[in-house]
Amino acid sequence: MASFEDYDEFGNYIGAELESEEEEHIEEDVYRQGQQPQAAPLEGYEEEPMEVEETTALMEIEEPIQNAVVLHEDKKYYPSASEVYGEDVETLVQEEDAQPLTEPVIAPVKVRRWTVEEKDMPETRFDKAFLLNMTAFPEFVRNVAVVGHLHHGKTALMDMLVFETHKLIWDSDHETRYTDTHILSREREISIKSSPMSLVLSNSAGKSHLIHLIDTPGHVNFFDEVASSIRLVDGVILVVDVVEGVMVGTEHIIRHALQENVKITLVVNKIDRLILELRIKPADAYYKIKHTIEEVNVIISNINPDPALRVSPEKGNVAFASTDMSWCFTLRSFAQMYADTYGNLDVSAFADRLWGDIYFNSETRKFTRKPADPGTPRSFVHFVLDPLYKLYTQVLSEETESLKDTLQGLGIKLKPVMYKMDVRPLLKAVLAQFFGPSVGLVDMIVEHIPSPIEGAATKIEQIYTGPMSSEHAEAMKACDPDAPVMVHISKLYHTTDAQSFRAFGRVFSGTVKKGMEVRVLGEGYSPEDEEDMAKAIVDDVWISEARYNIPAQEVPAGNLVLLGGVDASISKSATIVDDEMQEDLYIFRPVRHMTQSVLKIAIEPIAPSELPKMLAGLRSINKSYPLVSTKVEESGEHVVIGTGELYLDCVMHDLRRLFAEIEIKVSDPVTKFCETVLETSALKCYADTPNKKNKLTMIAEPLERGIAEDLENGRVTMRMSPKERGTFFQEKYQWDLLASRSIWAFGPDENGPNILLDDTLPSQVDKKLLGTVKEHIKQGFQWGAREGPLCDEPMRNVKFRLLDASLAQEPIFRGGGQIVPTARRVCYSSFLMATPRLMEPVYFVEVQAPADCISAVYTVLARRRGHVTQDIPKAGSPLYTVKALIPVIDANGFETDLRTATQGQAFCLQVFDHWSIVPGDPTDTSIKLRPLEPASGQALARDLVLKTRRRKGLGDQIAVSKYLDDEFVVSTLSSEYDASIREIDFMVAACVICVGTCGFAWVEWMLFLYVLSAVNKCIFSEVP
Repeated sequence: MASFEDYDEFGNYIGAELESEEEEHIEEDVYRQGQQPQAAPLEGYEEEPMEVEETTALMEIEEPIQNAVVLHEDKKYYPSASEVYGEDVETLVQEEDAQPLTEPVIAPVKVRRWTVEEKDMPETRFDKAFLLNMTAFPEFVRNVAVVGHLHHGKTALMDMLVFETHKLIWDSDHETRYTDTHILSREREISIKSSPMSLVLSNSAGKSHLIHLIDTPGHVNFFDEVASSIRLVDGVILVVDVVEGVMVGTEHIIRHALQENVKITLVVNKIDRLILELRIKPADAYYKIKHTIEEVNVIISNINPDPALRVSPEKGNVAFASTDMSWCFTLRSFAQMYADTYGNLDVSAFADRLWGDIYFNSETRKFTRKPADPGTPRSFVHFVLDPLYKLYTQVLSEETESLKDTLQGLGIKLKPVMYKMDVRPLLKAVLAQFFGPSVGLVDMIVEHIPSPIEGAATKIEQIYTGPMSSEHAEAMKACDPDAPVMVHISKLYHTTDAQSFRAFGRVFSGTVKKGMEVRVLGEGYSPEDEEDMAKAIVDDVWISEARYNIPAQEVPAGNLVLLGGVDASISKSATIVDDEMQEDLYIFRPVRHMTQSVLKIAIEPIAPSELPKMLAGLRSINKSYPLVSTKVEESGEHVVIGTGELYLDCVMHDLRRLFAEIEIKVSDPVTKFCETVLETSALKCYADTPNKKNKLTMIAEPLERGIAEDLENGRVTMRMSPKERGTFFQEKYQWDLLASRSIWAFGPDENGPNILLDDTLPSQVDKKLLGTVKEHIKQGFQWGAREGPLCDEPMRNVKFRLLDASLAQEPIFRGGGQIVPTARRVCYSSFLMATPRLMEPVYFVEVQAPADCISAVYTVLARRRGHVTQDIPKAGSPLYTVKALIPVIDANGFETDLRTATQGQAFCLQVFDHWSIVPGDPTDTSIKLRPLEPASGQALARDLVLKTRRRKGLGDQIAVSKYLDDEFVVSTLSSEYDASIREIDFMVAACVICVGTCGFAWVEWMLFLYVLSAVNKCIFSEVP
């Protein structure tokens, strides 16, 4: 048999002499065809005989045969995977040990689940079709937000209502937290997202009401979620822990609710802490409860002294609860329990006597204003707290027989096996029968929170930007379901797989239907600028139930609704209108938040190729968190700005895990700064346009204290008429009539804390010509106010006054391309001439700690430029409350540091409070900064400005000459030169007289030094 070595590279036989006819045949074939013999065929494969036809032409190529020679590297011993399995099967070939054993060779299908969701519709005690039908009756609908401070019991209150309406199993060892659906909320056991849930609840008269509830976070970092929820509702349930009382979060929420003009009802929660933890007497418990209610009323009266806004148990807008044990009552519902037991009792009259300094005389069986005996308890203590204390004590005593007798007397029936349960589930079982369903809470909601029809007029006046006399406004005030659709979207919720978003909002007029075509108007939309508008189709309509959604075909006006398919163009909030509306459209005002985003981090993907993924994730983050903002600096770094450390931590978790699924590198956190001025500009600053045809003159000066806050809070806006605006500034800040009527714009946005004034006189400037460039000057001012000259940060508290404007007569020479950058440049130069300063954000810190930890709190604060403003004991508890201020840039890691120093006994919350001027002059070039050494004292502002400029890729030099015209610089220098020469001449003459009179050599020496310094200053001085 011939082998491969028997043939040369051209296929010629060079081996031993052939002995068989078969080999001769092979040799002839090889010589004739120029082919190589092929290896033996694969086992299991039959070789088909090939028919060789006779050649009919000299150039005809013959078909190859199967027994040609094959090179060693081309031999094929096994069939390929595609031959075995087919072409349509994807195959994966890996070397041994190429991946860890924990990772499967073929990865399973990944199921993305980032929220807790019910597999099927849970069984409810109300019919879901009945719920959908009730949406058509707005008089029986209430829109309510459950708000309050961290860990005061908002989510537990929702759980209590969920157990009343859903057939769920209660676990005594684990909190249900039904409305905490986000995976991070479950892990950290705090709410980080608001969660809407609609329930059908009955009041004490047995009348069903559809109540749209929104559970909100209590941590101050997530108050953007609270503001988005309050925007949609007509009233709030304020939940306050009776032991902790009013905290910093409670105060902020009350202030915001009053600004938004929504009704406040109060739930005094965790009453059982007074019994189980503090173990105070019933009489003292009454004082503690009363003190907590008064704390709320003091804050309300400080903001709005209207007595109608006060909360009081006698009014019926205060409820008492222990949401942990799932009971809640009002004075009237407790009085109803007595009426059910004893009968023949006027419930309203009895309830009116259950609060305040009213005493029950057991002998005469009458109520009096004065106690019969010194030890007589108040009626609330006698009829409410004493029975409650006794019931708790009896259950906790673990004496089964006496407990059976007591419960039998109260009409509470338990199975014998239940008496052997642990104390906690036994207590809940007893209290559930004792109090029954929380009809008192429903009564409070129904009576003290207006229905959508009653509250629509107030709501529309508060949030709608269009004219109140228009047909749309009238339809919304009437809550008309047949009018054109108007929906206000305030929040976006991501789906379970975090791949898309659903829009949550309130239908103010019309009926939103599945499949209808709508227009989505963004926050930047106006009738003059229709760019921020998109068309969409409503793919789905739901009523949200936290862990599941009830699909609906349509939802009429007055209800909260969840929409699918309209989120593509929505970033934060939006207005959805019917596509058929042809008139001028107006939007609902963007949500006004009660805090600001001041902490920022720079991020970048570890793998540069994953930058597009990160950008897509940032767009989703922008939708998911109402107050987060993202920005690309000139240096190219991507910046994320949030309210605090926990907020940014949650944002980065969602970015890494939910939306981008990539590894991201994060910088150390820094803060947002602002730029301001202390004095009026030293010179009138002017700038020529590039074509030298126009000239603008301007000066800058600081605003009066309080104006910036009024502008940001919307107390005065450009939407007000000039007369209203002028009256506001005249009465509150004593501006003159001309100045208050001459306001052109606020900057850098509609509610920006800077003002542009037109201080030109008609005798000097052609006002008609000036009006043609007014918008361009405003744009330049707002551009400059958005990015200041010190370190590209926004300006704050600055008033720019336009003093003169020399304009070309031809419109072509005074277009936006000429005026806008010139207006910005003259803003910068006048700003730098007005003693510029840097401003930093400051946190308000509230620390709760035992008395022996207070000194450690002071020490930790002192190390971070913080200072204590108040240090008071918490009434009725062993804790102290320390209130302090700390710069945000020094607050990173403060909470960890504080807990370490106090062995975990101190708990703090930080919320943005105000802007403060950083000590030092940021333009002082004489300050020497050493690397790796912290700047202190007057060098801090310079240090912060230079580090910020370097991080943003800007130069170190901050020179006003960069923004001034050459002609202006030369004239300024020449005037300074003349003044310096006059100063030198005067000093020389004075010193010559002194030398002639006294003859002292030191006078001559002083003269020489002074002349030298003056000449040096004159020659080498730079324009400041």
